Amino acid sequence: MQVERIYTNANVVLADEVIRGTVVVKDGVFKEVSEGISSLPNAQDLDGSYLMPGFVELHTDNLERFMNPRPGVEWPSVSAALAHDAQLISSGITTVFDALSIGDVDPKQKRLKQLPHMIKAIELAAADDVLRTEHFLHLRCEVSHDQTLNMFNQLVVEHPALRLVSVMDHTPGQRQFVKYEKYREYYQGKYHLSDQEMEDFIARQEVNGQKYSDSFRKEIVAICHDKKIAIASHDDATLEHVEESASLGMRIAEFPTTEVAAVRSHELGLKVLMGAPNIVRGGSHSGNIAAADLARKNVLGILSSDYYPSSLLRAVKELATMEDGYELAQAVATVTLNPAQTVNLTDRGQIKEGLRADMIDVKEVGDQFVINKVWRQGKRVF
Repeated sequence: MQVERIYTNANVVLADEVIRGTVVVKDGVFKEVSEGISSLPNAQDLDGSYLMPGFVELHTDNLERFMNPRPGVEWPSVSAALAHDAQLISSGITTVFDALSIGDVDPKQKRLKQLPHMIKAIELAAADDVLRTEHFLHLRCEVSHDQTLNMFNQLVVEHPALRLVSVMDHTPGQRQFVKYEKYREYYQGKYHLSDQEMEDFIARQEVNGQKYSDSFRKEIVAICHDKKIAIASHDDATLEHVEESASLGMRIAEFPTTEVAAVRSHELGLKVLMGAPNIVRGGSHSGNIAAADLARKNVLGILSSDYYPSSLLRAVKELATMEDGYELAQAVATVTLNPAQTVNLTDRGQIKEGLRADMIDVKEVGDQFVINKVWRQGKRVF
């Protein structure tokens, strides 16, 4: 049993408002949340800091970066997982869905071979109780790859931490890469291909997309519904894409590439997820829609750090201060309440009596938000 702890004189960010108040934590949950400042001698004065719920990250491939810190360098998997976890918790992320890829447009890529090692590393570290963030599994399924369905069938049985699946199709000429020149620019640079090699690559991907994408998408979705696993679409670009995603029962629209797709996703009840780096940088690195524009239309539902964990807090600040943006509570909800509820984690995501005491102490320094402390289930972890 934990000692009761009182945190007072904080700007407490609730689901729909910010109050100057006091939070009482006991046994890993919020026991009391109230306005006003406590005068009890054991109350910890937070001196006007913002007290926010711990962040819930649904899509980050950050672990892959620690597994391969340099081209040609493979790092020991458990060590990589611990370093990844340390960066997450220092960024205020108390719940993470590690986004790991099944299938790849290039079968020679290391990520397919490393997939079981990354999953095992997280499992071992969790079993040894050395992780500070709670880790779940998000499988990113490339439906144009011939081995995707076989790999998915194996992993969905073996890993109870699997809570989210996204269905991707990187066939050239659609979704993220509607424009062939953008597809060429991205993959030719990524894989260092000659012009002829790039043309052969495009032709091969088009054949694979026609052969596998539709059937694999439908089979994976059916399995997820049977297992009650949340499903996300990925890079929807057209109304037809969105209508298909909605008809398949998807809950999240990850990174829609056009405004029309994002707006329609929102209208059909899918939570629109965009990258926090998109907010911070002022636009998409691949030339697609700006997340800030979607916020101004009030259709942005969830932010993901994607490839840069600390971008979540910076993006929250940007959303809350930009013209025609979100109020602070609404901005914070994009990284807490909204993602938690969308994947059925109803025990967290807001500072509310009875919920898990995952929270972060955030100070405002100049025009920056800075994380000062992090608690998970009432225990200080940073």
